[in-house]
Amino acid sequence: MVTTHNLGFPRIGAKRELKSGLERYWKGESSRAELKALGAQLRARHWDNQKGLDLVPAGDFAFYDQVLDMSFTLGNLPERVQGFHGDKLDNYFRVARGRSAAGAEDHAACCGGVAAGEMTKWFDTNYHYIVPEFTADTQFNLDTSRLSEQLREARELGVKAKPVIIGPLTYLWLGKAKDNSDKLALLPRIMPAYRALLDYFRVMDVEWVQIDEPILVTELDPAWRAAFATAYEGFELRSVKLLLATYFGQLQDNLNLACSLPVDGLHIDAINAREEVALAAQKLPAQSVLSVGAINGRNIWKTDLTATLEWLEPLAKQLGERLWIAPSCSLLHVPVDLASEEKLDAEIRSWLAFALQKLDEVKLLAAALNQGRGAVAVELAANAAAIAARRHSPRVNNPAVKAAIAGIDANLGSRQHAYAVRAAKQAAILNLPAYPTTTIGSFPQTAEIRRARSQFKAGALDDAGYRAAMRAEIGRSVREQEQLGLDVLVHGEAERNDMVEYFGEQLDGYAFSQFGWVQSYGSRCVKPPILFGDISRPKAMTVEWITYAQSLTNKPMKGMLTGPVTILNWSFVRDDQPRSVSCYQLALAIREEVLDLEKAGVGVIQIDEAALREGLPLRRDQWGEYLRWAVESFRITANGVADETQIHTHMCYSEFNDIIASIADMDADVITIETSRSDMELLDAFDNFKYPNEIGPGVYDIHSPNIPTEAHIVQLMQKAAERIPAERLWVNPDCGLKTRQWAEVVPALTNMVAAARALRSQAQ
Repeated sequence: MVTTHNLGFPRIGAKRELKSGLERYWKGESSRAELKALGAQLRARHWDNQKGLDLVPAGDFAFYDQVLDMSFTLGNLPERVQGFHGDKLDNYFRVARGRSAAGAEDHAACCGGVAAGEMTKWFDTNYHYIVPEFTADTQFNLDTSRLSEQLREARELGVKAKPVIIGPLTYLWLGKAKDNSDKLALLPRIMPAYRALLDYFRVMDVEWVQIDEPILVTELDPAWRAAFATAYEGFELRSVKLLLATYFGQLQDNLNLACSLPVDGLHIDAINAREEVALAAQKLPAQSVLSVGAINGRNIWKTDLTATLEWLEPLAKQLGERLWIAPSCSLLHVPVDLASEEKLDAEIRSWLAFALQKLDEVKLLAAALNQGRGAVAVELAANAAAIAARRHSPRVNNPAVKAAIAGIDANLGSRQHAYAVRAAKQAAILNLPAYPTTTIGSFPQTAEIRRARSQFKAGALDDAGYRAAMRAEIGRSVREQEQLGLDVLVHGEAERNDMVEYFGEQLDGYAFSQFGWVQSYGSRCVKPPILFGDISRPKAMTVEWITYAQSLTNKPMKGMLTGPVTILNWSFVRDDQPRSVSCYQLALAIREEVLDLEKAGVGVIQIDEAALREGLPLRRDQWGEYLRWAVESFRITANGVADETQIHTHMCYSEFNDIIASIADMDADVITIETSRSDMELLDAFDNFKYPNEIGPGVYDIHSPNIPTEAHIVQLMQKAAERIPAERLWVNPDCGLKTRQWAEVVPALTNMVAAARALRSQAQ
């Protein structure tokens, strides 16, 4: 009999209950006990959602981030929070976001805020994790309380739970040595904590433990490969069974290593590494389980179950009870339940599967393998009909868009003149001071904005009333910026629900869910648009709002757009054509918007590519092709404008040092990046690479409620000036401000503007 299991479940809740609970707690509107009770309720519900599987995950629930959870389990806390007493949860939030809850600080007068942990992307996804911090002196002290609580809950509910933990090599690899010491040298120190954890699981009557080592799908140097053998040999005396889980890519040169490790089972992502499944079946020891990730855990299209069974059936015959079936990775990356989507277009809805539906697909595959296809013939026929309907739907294919793609040539991606020529023309028009100040685009989404949007969607507010409300909020943003003394203003994006969804709603080829929320980090959720067909732009999307904002001020007003690569990477994309083709379609559509903004007199246009790094393949030998079409797509979008039009782009929370040449090749006049949480470490790239254009290293960490001081911002900018000529530096936050409150934003930007003025005085 084939075994069914799951690697992880969305923790945020079908209606974002965790988000609401967290934000109430942080505001001091609910108690710690209430937040913990909500966590228990969500875990119980999610285990119930997974009924029918042979094994379900435990320990995959986190109040903020699973990597941060592992840091606390291992007792690896940054030194700056180790002196805090009180509840562990508050210390946890201090690391996650710089502080815990209003009213819950045990000694807020002296210790209310600390530097939040650095945050970056989880492999090639839009999920952010809190980076573990190490030094040569780091010690590990096991704390089983979180896992113990969840396992006890599961046992009381009769759930056959499989604890999920991040493996020792992946944990070390994800972290950062703050003193530049060798992270791998900590392996002998971390292994006793892991061995003790496995012993503890046995005490808790656990049979199987899922140990995630996704770095096995990346290129590992010999030292890390050797470390795998050393580490897992240290687990040989364990009393629980280990399922080694890999996902997001192919094992390639690590396949033999993964199959040779002394574990009891291996999970392979068959969506990305289908051809490696048969190889693993041959190479694994005769008694080892092979878990096949046959359902895509990162996208929302129905699985072609008949086609999947064609290659699974011979494998089931070969392996028998040693075959396990699961999604390819944790379902953290997809929404919870398609059944809630009552307003979604019925035809498109019939093509989709969210987390619960994906688990149904796992069960259907297992039933077909265990009992024969006849046992699920009706379900297989319905699935086949949906797959065929999508494949042949005229809504998916647009001949005019395909003709436009065929007509792309090199001239579309070229500016009229080089940066030096453009910069002189732009400086003469804009007349900006040294260290010019700006923001990334959005301002707080106030209760008034949310109320107007909700009323408009419900039909309680007409179009004229909604536009008036949005214009009032835009006016407020402009007035605040003028009073603050910012040099290049933004309209604040009051009318935008999300930087990708807003554009997708106005492009042909996109569909939208009501409740398709996915966690990005902490309480931050996004609702990725569903890119189902060829993309085109029926009409202008932003020109009215930007030109209205410009009419309110004599200062330069940035037009704000999301770039094609980011729209692509933050959407649920088509799986029936190359990603590059969809990206080129988006590039042509956004290019039309850029040209319309320029025609309307907007002289500064920002095209955000926050997700450029995120889409980078996990193996370097695949980088070149991705960067070729990604950079070309940006250039097609941006480079139809005159020399006098200044093009900005923005990237956030991504390590980009190793692709700095490609970023330079984008040829944006100004790039803004995140550097505040990393203390300007991301600027190390500029030690050896002379970036030719202007750059704004983010100096205000907007993902923390902490307000940066003027002195701190000056210090960060002085670090930046050691690498980049001061005349090419901008001063700005590290990301948009929509998630912050005006009470936080105004003092933070006041300090930022004051710091820029201080820097100008020092330069005179």
